[in-house]
Amino acid sequence: MWAAYLFCALALVSLPAAIHSHDPIIIVAWIAQTFLQLVLLPIIIVAQNVQAAAADTRAKSDHATLKAIHTLTLEVCEINQRQNEILQMLRERKLPRTPAYNAGRTEE
Repeated sequence: MWAAYLFCALALVSLPAAIHSHDPIIIVAWIAQTFLQLVLLPIIIVAQNVQAAAADTRAKSDHATLKAIHTLTLEVCEINQRQNEILQMLRERKLPRTPAYNAGRTEE
């Protein structure tokens, strides 16, 4: 940001000459070519650096969140796999139906 202040001071050195010329083209040229280019360019660069730093921070946060979601998803998949194995074991046992079990069921 210090560069913007330095370039502003440097641009202001030639301002009196542009004003004393009383030529609108020279004044517009001073604004467009001297002041805007010397002052706004460093400000734009600083703003881009700030935005890039914010984007990097956001990306790191998103990465950590996605890793946590991935870990939780893997745990849920493992639990589901174990439940499927238990259900398969129960199906393979083919336990005989007891009268008490059949008494609680209603025919559909």
